[in-house]
Amino acid sequence: MAALRRGNPSASPAAGTGTSIACQELMQLTGAWFPAAHTDAEQMVKLAIAGHTVLGFDVVMPLFSVCHEAAALGCDVRWGGPDAMPESGPPVFTRVEELRIPADLLSRPSCTVALRAISLLKQRLGENAAVCGKVFGAWTLAYHCFGIENFLMLTLDDPDAVRRILRMLTEVTVRFAQAQIDAGADCLLLGDHATRDLCSPAMYQDYLEPLHARLAAEISCPLILHICGNTEDRIAAIARTGLECFHYDTKTGTPDQVRKLAGETIALMGGVSNFRLLDQTPEAIARDVENARQAGIDIIGPECAVPLTTPLDNLKAIRPAARQP
Repeated sequence: MAALRRGNPSASPAAGTGTSIACQELMQLTGAWFPAAHTDAEQMVKLAIAGHTVLGFDVVMPLFSVCHEAAALGCDVRWGGPDAMPESGPPVFTRVEELRIPADLLSRPSCTVALRAISLLKQRLGENAAVCGKVFGAWTLAYHCFGIENFLMLTLDDPDAVRRILRMLTEVTVRFAQAQIDAGADCLLLGDHATRDLCSPAMYQDYLEPLHARLAAEISCPLILHICGNTEDRIAAIARTGLECFHYDTKTGTPDQVRKLAGETIALMGGVSNFRLLDQTPEAIARDVENARQAGIDIIGPECAVPLTTPLDNLKAIRPAARQP
């Protein structure tokens, strides 16, 4: 938690990630497999806690998919399996006037299972590792609800409708976030798929920078924003939001470049490429971790949800290298 707040930037970095650490070898080791690890709280806990007990990470996060809010909003979610991540089905709305936030959102199964898993993790881990929840921002939720193409067309054709959608869906983010905090989450990953191929820098500053600033102000625990892809063109805006941490994709640049772009105020998480986790050796991963450590990355770990075929030994190499003197 100190690393997340940049409480002591000269200290050894923490190790871990706010995104999924689930790979097939870890499922085999724990006996917790997809899809049950998305829909059964005990299975979620068994797989998530291995991030600490097996990998040595300082943070655990039990929501391995991007679909919990989408399912609660009425999307038809296919929960995947040992070789497939979950997917949200066809969009459920076509016009902003159709959008409704269910009054019983938090008591729907996809939400209650996450809240139960967080509560169990906090009970079992205590202060040994930070329990990280996960919520998605309104931009991402709009993709699920309206479809990516339809929603992005609205940004050109009807900006006012986009703002109404974002305001309404932000209530989902805030409500689910507070429920996870009440359940015991120490921090939250805020996923928002505002990649540069779907959201220009101008769109980020117009639509999302004020929204992310609002979430930073309203949500009462540290938030870790995650955006996939190259975010070189928006890190400065992200740092202005007041968010405690940015979980970056290595496509953005080397650890030194990313630290320079982000400045010294916001903490950084990540630094280890998923592509290299797939096909490099533990020794090579340890060198990548050392580069991130030297650059001042605060919490070192995978850049995003790890591929399901990631070798477990490569994940195990992260924590010892992060703690080198």
